[in-house]
Amino acid sequence: MSIDEPITELPELECWERLKANEFGRLAYHLIDEVHIVPINYAAAPGHRLLFRTAEGSKLLGVVMHGDVAFEIDSFDGEHAWSVVARGQARQLEGQEARDADHLPLRPWVSSPKYNVVGIDVTEVTGREFDLNRPWLHMIPRQ
Repeated sequence: MSIDEPITELPELECWERLKANEFGRLAYHLIDEVHIVPINYAAAPGHRLLFRTAEGSKLLGVVMHGDVAFEIDSFDGEHAWSVVARGQARQLEGQEARDADHLPLRPWVSSPKYNVVGIDVTEVTGREFDLNRPWLHMIPRQ
C-alpha cells in the first residue's frame, strides 16, 4: 500500500486466515421486514463455515426464517485498518454437526446458556486493508 494506493484488496486465503485468527464479529440477518446487526463470538470451521452459539431469540428466529446473512470482522490501529466480510447461508445445526462445534474454540463471552449452534456456509468472502493518512488530523484541538 502507498499514498497512491491506500486500499488493498485481500486475497481470499488471507481473509480466511483473519477469520480463523479472530473470534468476535458482527452478524447481519433478516427478521421479518427488518435487517438486524448484532455482535457475536464465533469460530471458523473446516469447509468454509463459521459457527456461533445462540439462545432462543431473534438471531435464531431470523436464521430459521431467512438464512441469507452477512458477517463482518475488522481492526483499526490508528495508521492501518482492515475489514473482512463473509456472505452466505446460515442454518441451525443439529445432531453430529452441532456436536462437532464442541471441538472448536467456540467459547461464550457471557454466562447465559446458548444451546443452539448455527453454521454459516460462506459463499463469498472479501476483504480490504487501508492505509489511513487521515488528512483531518490537523483539525484535532491540542490540549
